[in-house]
Amino acid sequence: MAPRTRAEALSRERIVEAAVALLDADGERGLTFRTLTERLATGPGAIYWHVPNKGALLDAATASVVANALTVEPAGSPQDEIRAIALGLFEAIERHPWLSARLSRSPWSSVTPRIFESVGRHVSALGIPETTWFTATSALVHYIFGAAGQNAANSRVLGLGVDRAEFLRAAAGAWKDLDPAEFPFLRSIADEVREHDDREQFLTGIDLILAGMTGAGGSTRP
Repeated sequence: MAPRTRAEALSRERIVEAAVALLDADGERGLTFRTLTERLATGPGAIYWHVPNKGALLDAATASVVANALTVEPAGSPQDEIRAIALGLFEAIERHPWLSARLSRSPWSSVTPRIFESVGRHVSALGIPETTWFTATSALVHYIFGAAGQNAANSRVLGLGVDRAEFLRAAAGAWKDLDPAEFPFLRSIADEVREHDDREQFLTGIDLILAGMTGAGGSTRP
């Protein structure tokens, strides 16, 4: 196999790929042009030729991860397509915890229109009034960002050598021990907390939103 040329080795795609790896390992503080040049075994000038500053590099890394998340196989009905997109974003934020902060910090960045377009295109195929498309799409996107971001935050805590099953058992036990007069609801769902699956819980939330959109009395109101 012929050796790669310098231009190939320092392509924008390889720079972004390396940036994503650094972000995954140490978050935004771990991504500097110094760590990037060390990882790519090159000089900063070669990187600056492709990416002018850290802000642009973060934008490019975010766009790359989101683009991959939105690339899903055709799933069938509009509801199935929305579920597939939502799960793709959920898993992307789980794999790349820094992504949640980027999306919440810059809600109208260049990637947000792509997410809204991807979700909204299928919302518009649900048969609900056009006057509700923006609100319905916003509800879905906000839920995805919020639920996926919270799941990523939980994963960071559990990543510190904490066993998930043990953590949930302890949490459920603590809820069971609450005052029954003051916390009847939390006590009633404690067993569900112990056994729940994060992805299934997330998709159930998507289904509830979709049911509200398409059912009588939901967001189909004119």
